[in-house]
Amino acid sequence: MPESQPITVRQDVPGPERSIAYFSMEIGLESRMPTYSGGLGVLAGDTVRAGADLNIPMVAVSLLYRKGYFRQEIDGEGRQTESPVGWAVEEFLLETPPRVSVSIEGRAVGLRAWKYVVRGAEGFQVPVYLLDSDLSENTAWDRALTHSLYGGDARYRLCQETLLGIGGVRMLRALGYRNLLRFHMNEGHASLLTLELLDEEAKNAGRGVPSKEDVESVRQLCVFTTHTPVPAGHDKFPVDLVARVLGPRDLDPLRDCFHDDGVLNMTCLALSLSHFVNGVAKRHGEVSRTMFANYDIDSITNGVHAATWTAPPFQELFDRYIPGWRQDNFSLRYALSIPKPEVWKAHLSAKKRLIEHVNQTVRAGLDPNVFTIGFARRATAYKRGDLIFHDMERLKRISSRAGSFQMVFAGKAHPQDEGGKEIIRRIFQAKDRLRSAVPVAYLPDHSMEQALWATSGSDLWLNTPLPPLEASGTSGMKAALNGVPSLSVPDGWWLEGHIEGVTGWSIGDKTPVHREGRDPASDAASLYGKLENVILPQFYRAPDSFIDVMRHAVALNGSFFTTQRMMLQYVLHAYFG
Repeated sequence: MPESQPITVRQDVPGPERSIAYFSMEIGLESRMPTYSGGLGVLAGDTVRAGADLNIPMVAVSLLYRKGYFRQEIDGEGRQTESPVGWAVEEFLLETPPRVSVSIEGRAVGLRAWKYVVRGAEGFQVPVYLLDSDLSENTAWDRALTHSLYGGDARYRLCQETLLGIGGVRMLRALGYRNLLRFHMNEGHASLLTLELLDEEAKNAGRGVPSKEDVESVRQLCVFTTHTPVPAGHDKFPVDLVARVLGPRDLDPLRDCFHDDGVLNMTCLALSLSHFVNGVAKRHGEVSRTMFANYDIDSITNGVHAATWTAPPFQELFDRYIPGWRQDNFSLRYALSIPKPEVWKAHLSAKKRLIEHVNQTVRAGLDPNVFTIGFARRATAYKRGDLIFHDMERLKRISSRAGSFQMVFAGKAHPQDEGGKEIIRRIFQAKDRLRSAVPVAYLPDHSMEQALWATSGSDLWLNTPLPPLEASGTSGMKAALNGVPSLSVPDGWWLEGHIEGVTGWSIGDKTPVHREGRDPASDAASLYGKLENVILPQFYRAPDSFIDVMRHAVALNGSFFTTQRMMLQYVLHAYFG
């Protein structure tokens, strides 16, 4: 097979100038850098990595988080506790000279930036700047604003988002980025950057306050991606708090756009001031248009960075049979031609790595020869991590009749999400009740590194969200790159990637059902039926057929649901279109 030609988007930009500024509240750059909490941050990191692979002239901005999100510890009864994450910033990042300040509650809060460079497959570099308020001239409270990701109360969060949006634009200007073509807001956390752009437009026109013409100019500069149909995922702040944090500001040109019942809705602010808006899957675009009926919302389905989320055994396999796959992810469709024994050998190597990690970490005594189900998601109620335990006696019967299986779980609950913490406790209770009949392990302190082991080393990837609350989901995409098929509720990306018995299996049908009408018992029964009557018999008694599903998972889903494809769509429709 001839080596694939790289897919690149080339634009010669002299000096430090870039065309696209990408803003995200969190960004997953390295597993040991705790600047991310989960899917949103990992998606941001994958976006930048794909941008570098494609030679897209972009620069990224986020906050530093000296204490990270949190370190998760879980006791024997499944109770989660949190502690700060310490890390040596200087080992990963380079401090840059410029300093800027942002007015918060009437105080000048100083900011510096730390630089991280993402290098693409052919050497193209995308700089990432992480903003840091931990400076001696700032008050103790202001210094802590860039300490914790998603920590504190509404005041703390609004101040953080002020630093990200307003401070981020000012830092880019100080660094020499003067001619940016687009500002891409990854979720509404960064939407205050629109206010800074409005002020710039007004100042350049010699006006004291922004006009409607300035609003339209800023709208042409901005792109917005919304990631959640969950109401709690859309930040809202009381107007009196906004006035106190931001100070006097004439908001009349925008008042009708984003004020709702005395609150500033950060999502609506971004929606109102963006020329292109998208959800992160086709179904999510539909749901978003229902939630925000006054706005034109497109969809670009998320992806994952193929080279990052392919485990070493499969990287070596693809290097031998599909050279050039890193530069051209679409060429992974040729995975159908890889000999089945080679696919199985690579899978067993990845599975052995996962089982060793699980047994060393939690002494679970898992067996690498036993069918292994993986589930690693943020622990929150709508993701229903405990759905599979709806009928534990049924699980025991399935294991004894259809074939033995074991389960590996991981995921953090937000410190203030008691419902999510209860999910973890219920999984631990189920683990104790099932014991040796169905071994269950829960890995603490989930990270990017552990996510790679889990998604590549499982035999089946489980996903059980409550529709339509799964905006996209990306863990199943990572699994597909490593030949691991999904068993998933048809929501988010799986509505596009699912072909029954070919790329994986569906829990329930694709009929849209409002979440209040979704019967967990019905979903659990469907899950059990697929596991007992289809998946386990195929794995143990028709392994060639199971490997066919594995190869199709790579060829159809692994080749398409990548950030390379996603970024090409942004280039065509949002950035340069």
